[in-house]
Amino acid sequence: MTEVVPQEVTDRDIRITRAFNAPRDVVWRFFTEPALIATWFGPNLYRTPAETVTVEPYVGGAWKLAMVESETGDVAPMVGRIVRIEPPEYLELLVGAHSSDTGIEDNVLRIRFDDHGGKTRVTLHQGPFELRDRDLTREGWEESFVKMDASFPADAS
Repeated sequence: MTEVVPQEVTDRDIRITRAFNAPRDVVWRFFTEPALIATWFGPNLYRTPAETVTVEPYVGGAWKLAMVESETGDVAPMVGRIVRIEPPEYLELLVGAHSSDTGIEDNVLRIRFDDHGGKTRVTLHQGPFELRDRDLTREGWEESFVKMDASFPADAS
């Protein structure tokens, strides 16, 4: 893989590092295959219907979905374009997201996948945000990652 130069993390960014109990190729698929993204993406009060997920795994390709609030049915789309993709190590998107709570435009999402012998460390860096959007996005990713952990097949490792 080409060396990824770490980007500066400011108070307008989020950076989350989390270890998953699954091999890197499996975790990569959970970020790049629509049916798998639908199993975990979105905060706890949302679901992401598989038919709303599109991933075109090449530079310039789409990465988009629509989260649906379970209680109200309100739709919160997330629309992205792949800026850099190096399977199964690195994914970079330029994204926008809209809901009743937030409106994010031209936000950079960088995700690095590091192999740790049957486990995978994911480092996510996203920004810049307005502070309120930053906090809501961090909470959404953290809740999503808990759901993702529960989605891995028992024989994933």
